[in-house]
Amino acid sequence: MKTDARSVVTQLLPHRTPIRHTADAFAPANIALCKYWGKRNEALKLPLTGSLSISLGDLGTRMRIQLAEKDHLIINDEEQSTESKAFWRLFDFFNLFREPDTFFKVESINTIPMSAGLASSASAFACAVNGLNDLYGWGLGNRERSILSRLGSGSASRSICDGFVEWNCGTREDGMDSYAAPLPVVWPEFRIGILTLSSDKKAVGSSEGMQRTVETSTLYKSWPTQVKKDLPMIRQAIEDHDFTTLGTRAEQNALSMHATMISAWPPILYWQPESIETLKQVHVLRKDGVEVFATMDAGPNVKLLFLDQDTGDIRNVFPELQLVEPFATVTD
Repeated sequence: MKTDARSVVTQLLPHRTPIRHTADAFAPANIALCKYWGKRNEALKLPLTGSLSISLGDLGTRMRIQLAEKDHLIINDEEQSTESKAFWRLFDFFNLFREPDTFFKVESINTIPMSAGLASSASAFACAVNGLNDLYGWGLGNRERSILSRLGSGSASRSICDGFVEWNCGTREDGMDSYAAPLPVVWPEFRIGILTLSSDKKAVGSSEGMQRTVETSTLYKSWPTQVKKDLPMIRQAIEDHDFTTLGTRAEQNALSMHATMISAWPPILYWQPESIETLKQVHVLRKDGVEVFATMDAGPNVKLLFLDQDTGDIRNVFPELQLVEPFATVTD
């Protein structure tokens, strides 16, 4: 018998009775250095390959969940219609955990644009699980919360933890071995620069784009081989603080993922003219001796990877850059 999301939840939850009225939570957004692109099980959000990410510090989702008489969703101080995609997607997810007569008022603050390729759904679903864990007093660890978050959004499995995080794809049909865990590495000089070239909602959502790519891309068959090569190299580069290897492999991994999308049918091209111009500027900087690399998720926005020593040179070219220090509050 196939495992569904409800049976996964049943295995992990000790009870379904809230122990408090209100819970507050936070989860960081993350960007993948080795991408997640393709599922082996849609219902359980089980990936075809592993992936590895870096969290974005205090950028992500803060959420207050309160018991209520009916469901409400407020995002960035704006009440969401019960017909909106955000509303039904979140409360369909909550239905996995709550009894039929339980309702929530959810107030969510996102510090990154939604549906623009900046991992807002990852931080949102991870934050929701963190909040429910507190509201219900489940006492779940990182592994269990990562599995539950994954049921809402695959990348959310990596937003449970801070720093460098690896998501093991697993092999079990029930997905109980598919969860993310942090790498025991602190890299204080590591920097991320976010270039928000467009905050508009994507015409093709990540899930739709992923499915179309897997089903129709002539290049996708080579993607697992690409990840099999990139993932251990990126992990080792992190452990060795080898920034050149990390940046090189991360940029190539991202461009390879976008190549699979472009070869899908109909083609999926998230890039805008500004995206291409930014990549060209990155390559010019590298030619001039500045070690900076680019990565992109399923959207037009570009994230830069560099070390603190090169911040000034990079800001000169990209003054609008939003600087992230993922280890600012972490010490060895």
